[in-house]
Formats: sequence, C-alpha cells, structure tokens
Amino acid sequence: MLLRWIKAVSVDQWRAIDAETEGGVQGGFSASALVVLVVCAVSLTLQEYLGGRDVYASLFPPDGYYWEIRGYVWWSGWRVFGYVIIPMIVICCLPGQRIRDYHVSLRGFFHHLWIYAALFALVLPAVIYASTTAAFRETYPFYRIANRSYTDLALWELLYAAQFLSLEFFFRGFLLHGLRRALGANAIFVMLVPYCMIHYGKPLPETLGAIGAGLILGTLAMRTRSIWGGVLIHVGVATTMDVLALRGCPPFGGAPCH
Repeated sequence: MLLRWIKAVSVDQWRAIDAETEGGVQGGFSASALVVLVVCAVSLTLQEYLGGRDVYASLFPPDGYYWEIRGYVWWSGWRVFGYVIIPMIVICCLPGQRIRDYHVSLRGFFHHLWIYAALFALVLPAVIYASTTAAFRETYPFYRIANRSYTDLALWELLYAAQFLSLEFFFRGFLLHGLRRALGANAIFVMLVPYCMIHYGKPLPETLGAIGAGLILGTLAMRTRSIWGGVLIHVGVATTMDVLALRGCPPFGGAPCH
C-alpha cells in the first residue's frame, strides 16, 4: 500500500505531466531550453556577485537609521530583477511564448489550496522543533534588528515575501515551463539542482529539506500550472520561522537579536 501511494504521488504524476505537455515531449536539442538554462546561469551568477548585502555595504557606507534595511532592499531588489524581470524580458523575446503561460495563472488556485494547507500542517512541527536549535536562532530572522520596531518587522517581511514570490516564478515558473517541451517532467529534476544550491550557507537540515520541497512544489506547479500555492506556503513557513525566532529575542525596541 505504501509503495502504491508513493508511486501515485510521484511517478504517476510525472507521467501525467508528460502526457499533458502540449505537442508532447520533444527530446533532442532545444534552442528554447538552451536559452532558459543560460539565463538561469547568468541570473544566479549576477545575484551571487552583485546582489549580496556585502556589495551594498561596499557601495553605501553606514548612514542613517534605516541603513541596514536598505541593504535588504538591495538584496530583495536583485532577486526581483534576476528572478522576474530578466526572465520576463527573455520570455517576451522568445517567439510564441507568453508570460501568462509560465504558471502565473490563478485559475484553479482555490481548488488546490487544501493540498498546500496540508503541506504546511506537515511542515509546521519540524519548523517548531527547528526553532529550538542554536543553528536556527543564529540564522533567523536574517534582518537581525527586526525586533527594533513593528515598522522594521513589517518592512522586512514585505521584502522577504517579494523575494519568495520572485523565487517561485523563477524556479517553478520560468524554469519548469521553459523546459517542459524539451524535458517533460525531467525539468523538475533539473530545477532541483540550482534550487538546492541557493540554500547553501543555511542550516544543513533546511538545505536537505529544500530537495524534498523542490521536488514536491515542482511537481505541483507542473500539474496545477500555478506557482501561487508555492508562494503561499513559502511565505507562510518563512513568516512562522521569523516569528518563532523572535520569541527568543528581547522585546520590541530592545537589543538586537543575536
């Protein structure tokens, strides 16, 4: 029974993705797949070398009350640029391609919402447990003075959410739909590699968990043709992690989290 259930939610879903691919899975050389993967490499490289807060700090010396949060505006802005703006420009340049086909439709979102609610419920105990570990508290929230004021916290969570929306479009929209005709369901496994690697530097359990999360969210995005459930669960989990981490920090207006 267990093996049949695993097959039903994995192999059977991947075969269904191949069967639902318009025109069938092509195989062989694909110019569009080449463009998508080169753009992926360029975008991730630009963000690694230009989109970090260390680059912001080197360009803008400490100045003013909101200097640190502006560093996260830089960080989040580069994610929006690299994960959304660059891919959208490329999509508009590719013949026969439309942005709305890259899993950004809300159609059927509420019909599948229960799946993401169930996933959140499954992940929540692990998040609660992780919040008790030193590695977790040393990592979250990224904005270490988020407890300085409710304004700081709200600004940070908005920037964080924009980054997750951008990430979902890039990995579960641009990469998956862009590679679908060439690779079919195998696009999920290609997407999984860079998605795991962007988690390097975070606690090991979270990075390993990104492999499973990428597999599940990628499969769901290709079956539902929508990234919005992934956006919702990503933002929900991230906000919960920050709130749990803030429990161990001084009260609002107190010392920064350390």
